[in-house]
Amino acid sequence: MKEFAVICTLASTSVVAAATGAAQPNVIFILADDIGWSDLSCYGNTFHETPNIDRLARAGVRFTNFHTASPVCSPTRASILTGLYAERLGMTQPACHIELEQLKAFLPKSAEPGDKLVTPKSSTRLDTSFPTLSRSLQAAGYRTGHFGKWHLGLPPYTPGAHGFDEESPGWCMHGPNGTYLGPSRYTDSFSLAQGEHLEDRMAGEAVRFIEDNKKRPFFLNYWAFSAHSPFVAKPDLIQKYRKKAKSLTPDAPHRNPVYAAMVQSLDEAVGRILDAVENAGISDRTIVVFTSDNGPEVLSIKEAGQKPWTNGSADMLDIPITSSAPFRGGKGTIHEGATRVPCLIVWPGMVQAGLVSDAMFSSVDFFPTLLEMTGTPMPDASLDGVSQVPALLSKQAPRNALYGYWPNYPPERLRESAHYGPAAWVQQDGYKLVCYFSDGPNGEDRLELYSLAADPGEKFNVSAQEPERTERLRDVLRKHHQDTRALLPFPNPSYQPDIPSPHS
Repeated sequence: MKEFAVICTLASTSVVAAATGAAQPNVIFILADDIGWSDLSCYGNTFHETPNIDRLARAGVRFTNFHTASPVCSPTRASILTGLYAERLGMTQPACHIELEQLKAFLPKSAEPGDKLVTPKSSTRLDTSFPTLSRSLQAAGYRTGHFGKWHLGLPPYTPGAHGFDEESPGWCMHGPNGTYLGPSRYTDSFSLAQGEHLEDRMAGEAVRFIEDNKKRPFFLNYWAFSAHSPFVAKPDLIQKYRKKAKSLTPDAPHRNPVYAAMVQSLDEAVGRILDAVENAGISDRTIVVFTSDNGPEVLSIKEAGQKPWTNGSADMLDIPITSSAPFRGGKGTIHEGATRVPCLIVWPGMVQAGLVSDAMFSSVDFFPTLLEMTGTPMPDASLDGVSQVPALLSKQAPRNALYGYWPNYPPERLRESAHYGPAAWVQQDGYKLVCYFSDGPNGEDRLELYSLAADPGEKFNVSAQEPERTERLRDVLRKHHQDTRALLPFPNPSYQPDIPSPHS
């Protein structure tokens, strides 16, 4: 297997001088779907096999405290492209595949009588009025291509409306069209042949784009479908991991052969992209980013309401899909397992190979970071993100706080207690404050404080022992919500406690 070739020494020239040289660096942004912090071998997983993604960890910087702007996909995807928090965008739900076109979020006056709180109604499209990373690079002379999942709006809010010259497969829904294996039809110009795997096909499209544009700067946005449901994988890979799982204990956190096979297909797609860069002779001027849109599903396949590939795999319905350990929770929750995900960045000639950074990094930071890395002018607009170039160059980290926003009732399958409801959080100085809106005994916000250094699993609420820190972080979070004009849940005037919640 080829090693992704990079220059591993730190450059002595300035960032701007390097980025604005004769050859603008290419950018490849690989976004996995529902891949968790501990799903990759470079983050300690010993069951899943990810040798190609590990190449990126060896060649670049591996971040251990990267967080997505949301515990679900569409808000995070929008934050990457715009550099804006989900709070400011008004995108609170992964609802960009529904027919209703709603460009702005709003707060209704009341809610169903079984709901304790009134929660925001999310925007369902990424408004084309927002500046985007793709449009900025396009304006700087980059050829831009989007390949894979989109989920930021039905036509006309497609990749082409946001600065992409090419796109494939032209599919705007929340996941694959029923399966990863063909035959399957997506659009008039895109379908899978019998037995063809969606990720293999998408990697082939990305490789073609690299070959076509190797003599000019390009931005390749490869947003993988894997490993979002449905839980479908290649039969031979399922059997491979079925055999491997036989040596594991029944309580091993990672032991699901179907999911492991899906992760391997993602890794193989990454390998094909890296090999294409190497074969084109452009690895010394190609920036590569790998991350995920949110944490993984951590329930069993049955609990998640899904069915796996049925060729000898029905016995896997009760096996947890994966685990976020050592963190708590997963996709669609307020916990670390929902938003702390892998982040790997390769910047040839500029970063120390194999560097591990615990700098705070948010998905809103990609926009300004990549513009600085490529020497591209910033748009004439305010961004929430900050450039992480100092962290990449092992200098002082630019961010002193991280924020999470999830002002929704999660589905019953994700609830861990009767008090599990709309919330937000802030992380600062090794502590995380969680604010459950209007959930106290008298309708006040309920606050929980966790020391992540001592308690990464968020098991021990220390707010009573740390009242001053709790109040200080509450003020930090309150100011953040004011600055971003966040729509916050409030007590439902129509609430009737004796009526069951429609979300249960």
